[in-house]
Amino acid sequence: MNYTPDDLESINFNKILIGYSKNQVDEMLTKIISDYSDYNNITNEINELKSRISVLDEIVQHYKSIEESLQHSVIIAHHTSNTIKESACEKAKTIIEEAETTARKLVNDANQEVNKINFEYEGIKRKLYTFKTKSEALLYSQLEVLEQLSDK
Repeated sequence: MNYTPDDLESINFNKILIGYSKNQVDEMLTKIISDYSDYNNITNEINELKSRISVLDEIVQHYKSIEESLQHSVIIAHHTSNTIKESACEKAKTIIEEAETTARKLVNDANQEVNKINFEYEGIKRKLYTFKTKSEALLYSQLEVLEQLSDK
């Protein structure tokens, strides 16, 4: 049985002639020594556990700071990825607009070239028609001259 401070105060030793019973006092001292030895062992264990708790608290704090750093890094990475994504979308939009502008210019240039070629073609057709008409006229006139020569 372990004694509490209240138990120790309430203990009464039997008196024999001039003092207390030696056996009772020895028993009580043995119990007290045992209790205080247990108390010292428990106190040492408590101090050791407090020390371990302190070390574990430091480790927990270390991991909490790592967790905060990782959370911060994830937030920065998320923000950076969004920024990169937005930039890529803007760049893609710009490239598409430039490609569309270039395509429209190429189509317009091609249409102008087609119109130019058609205009030249029409001009050559007119010249050919003129040449054909003049050649026919010349041939008819030559034929008339030949007929007039053969009639004489």
